[in-house]
Amino acid sequence: MNQPKFKIGSKPYLFIKLAQPDNEGISRWVSKKEFIGEYSDLMFKNGADWCRKEATIAKYYYVEFDKEITPGKGIDRIRLNGFKKEEDRLGSQSIRTDIKNYYKSKRCIILNTSKPEVDHKNGWKNDKAMDLKTQTLEDFQPLSKAANDAKRQFCKECRKTNKRFDAKKLGYPMSFYSGNENHPGNSQGCIGCFWYDPLEFRKHLKEDK
Repeated sequence: MNQPKFKIGSKPYLFIKLAQPDNEGISRWVSKKEFIGEYSDLMFKNGADWCRKEATIAKYYYVEFDKEITPGKGIDRIRLNGFKKEEDRLGSQSIRTDIKNYYKSKRCIILNTSKPEVDHKNGWKNDKAMDLKTQTLEDFQPLSKAANDAKRQFCKECRKTNKRFDAKKLGYPMSFYSGNENHPGNSQGCIGCFWYDPLEFRKHLKEDK
């Protein structure tokens, strides 16, 4: 992966300039004491706002923190430990707080367990739900960690092969309620797959096929 380009003067830009990651995205440990002068905007207290897991830089790099130099004093050093793998980058998109809060109180639509993860229905991550401004509740669903991990694996295989998951493998009488095994690669390509929306899929079981 090539080094991503960040807006000049932004915090990710400044940290990359200071840390100087190599061709594999790995940098040296950078002490907070270095956040002075040109790099003073990088200074933080406990939140590490510009480098936490939801931050822009964490979408492209594995960000590591060191808290052991000064015990009890929070983060002392930061480093980049390589470019994120594709599946990790795709799973890192932000979800609006109101949407997270809504689904966190629901139950998994497959296993009916509590405390679900908020799943982006479109496993290809190529639709409007990638933008906080255009996300809607309908773009997401509550899945348990087990169900979400399974879906993530099948979506990964689909992206590699362009072949959608066949629901008959789970014992259902039909493979898809819309489309066929071939994923066209566009934002509508996941619709009709079991994993895209299990509740909608089950509604179509009553239809004649």
